[in-house]
Amino acid sequence: MKIYTKTGDEGETSLFGGKRVSKSHTRIEAYGTVDELNSYLGLLRYHNIDESHKTFLIKIQQELFAVGAFLATPRESETLKNGKKRLEIDPFGLKGIEIIEKEIDLLDQQLEPMTHFIIPGGNSIVSHCHIARTICRRAERTCVLLHEKEGINKYIIQYLNRLSDYLFVLARMLSKELGADEIKWIPSQTE
Repeated sequence: MKIYTKTGDEGETSLFGGKRVSKSHTRIEAYGTVDELNSYLGLLRYHNIDESHKTFLIKIQQELFAVGAFLATPRESETLKNGKKRLEIDPFGLKGIEIIEKEIDLLDQQLEPMTHFIIPGGNSIVSHCHIARTICRRAERTCVLLHEKEGINKYIIQYLNRLSDYLFVLARMLSKELGADEIKWIPSQTE
């Protein structure tokens, strides 16, 4: 099988089920941004971080493939052979979002309480984690827009929201583990 098909040369692509849409369609933007996030998490995993973080990130990357598959499925193709609708299925299992919440709680218990906003940075690895967080937020916003237009699986928006929270806490944990300073945001004083 060749990697190039030439079927997208006119600016269209196929969704699951065969429907053709413009590559600028919100659905394509949504799963494309999830793919970008997945790739960025792969870059983050490449860095010298604790193996437990790498293992959890691989789990997240696996789940992001499921998110992409759900996003690539238009409404007319969402009914499964058993009659269920894809919009009604939790793509991560009943515990997927809860597992992220438990990981957030586990990391957060090891950190000093937040008393201020933090300026992203402090270390290149921490910065990569913050970039992944902002890509995740963009994916979430795009999925919300798609949901408003066409309706998508509700668990995807919840999952991306929780994942961005996890990436924020992971950035804080990486700052701690790598000895990087958390730079406080100091609002400008106006007279």
